[in-house]
Amino acid sequence: MRREKPERIHLRQSKTCPECGSDRLITDYEIAEKVCRDCGFVVAEKMADKGPEWRAFTKEQRDKRRRVGAPSTFTIHDKGLSTTIDTRNRDAQGRKLSLEQRAQIYRLRKWQRRVRVSDSKERNLSIALSFMSKLCSNISLPKTILETASIIYLKALKKQLIRGRSIRGLAAASVYIACRKCGIVRTLNEVSKSSGLGIMNVSRCYRFMVKELEEFVPLSNLSRYVARLSNHLGLVGNAEAIALHILHAAKKKHLISGKAPLGIAAAATYIASIMVSDRRTQREVAEVAGVTEVTIRNRYKDFMENLDISVKL
Repeated sequence: MRREKPERIHLRQSKTCPECGSDRLITDYEIAEKVCRDCGFVVAEKMADKGPEWRAFTKEQRDKRRRVGAPSTFTIHDKGLSTTIDTRNRDAQGRKLSLEQRAQIYRLRKWQRRVRVSDSKERNLSIALSFMSKLCSNISLPKTILETASIIYLKALKKQLIRGRSIRGLAAASVYIACRKCGIVRTLNEVSKSSGLGIMNVSRCYRFMVKELEEFVPLSNLSRYVARLSNHLGLVGNAEAIALHILHAAKKKHLISGKAPLGIAAAATYIASIMVSDRRTQREVAEVAGVTEVTIRNRYKDFMENLDISVKL
C-alpha cells in the first residue's frame, strides 16, 4: 500500500521503529534508506545526502576542494571566526598585484589586525592564549590540553579574576589544571620551569583558580608517574609492576595520604629497582623525579617499616 505523505514525514523523523519499537536502526547510504535491524521495516527512504557533492581520495584533494574554513576553537581569542588577509600579494588568479594595490592591501591588513583585538579583554585573552600555545609546545602537550586550558582561562576572564594578577602565572596554572583534568602527567615544577616563572608563583595562581572557579581537579594517578620514572630510568620490565604492587599495598595501609605523589612514586620505583637487581641510586631517581633525596629516603623508610618488604642492600 502507498503511504500518505504525513506518515512518511513522521517516519523520517523517528529514531525508533514504528513497527516493533526497536531503536536498532541501520542507515544504508548506498540506497538512502534507514532499516530496522530487528524486523526489517523501512523506517525512512530517499534520504538526502548532507555531505559534499565532490569526492576526494587524498588529503591534498580534500583541502583543495573544501570550501569552508577551519572549525571554531577556543585556542584563538576570536574562536577562529574572523577573516584573515593573506600575506601573499597575489589576486585570486595568482597574478601579482600592482604597487598601488599592494599598498592598499597593506593598509587593509594593518587595520584588520587592529580590529580583531577591540578591547582590553580580547587583548588580554590574545596574550594569554599565545603564551599557553608556546608553553604546551615546549612540554609536548597535545592540542586537547591547550583547548581545555583556554576554556579554563576564559572562565577566569569572565569572572574578572585576571585583574591585578599575572597573565602568565594564571595561564601556566590553567595549563597545569588542564593536565590534571585530562590525566596527562606533567608536574608543577615542569610547567613553572617551561613558563619561566617561579614554582611559588604558579602554585599560588593554581590554588587561587581552583578555589575561585570551583574546578574539580582529580587526584594524580600514581601509576602514570611510576611508568614515566621507569621509562626514564630504563628499568627492566617487571620493575614497574613491582612498584605498582608496592603502591597498592601502601594505599591499603594509608601510607600515601597527604604525601607528594612524585615522592611516593620515586620511593616505590627505587625499591623496585633494588628488588629486580637493576639498582638505581637515590640521586639518580631524585634527579629524574624532580624531588630531593631526603624525600625518597623518608618515603623509603615508611614503606620498609610498615610493609612486608625485604631488600638486599
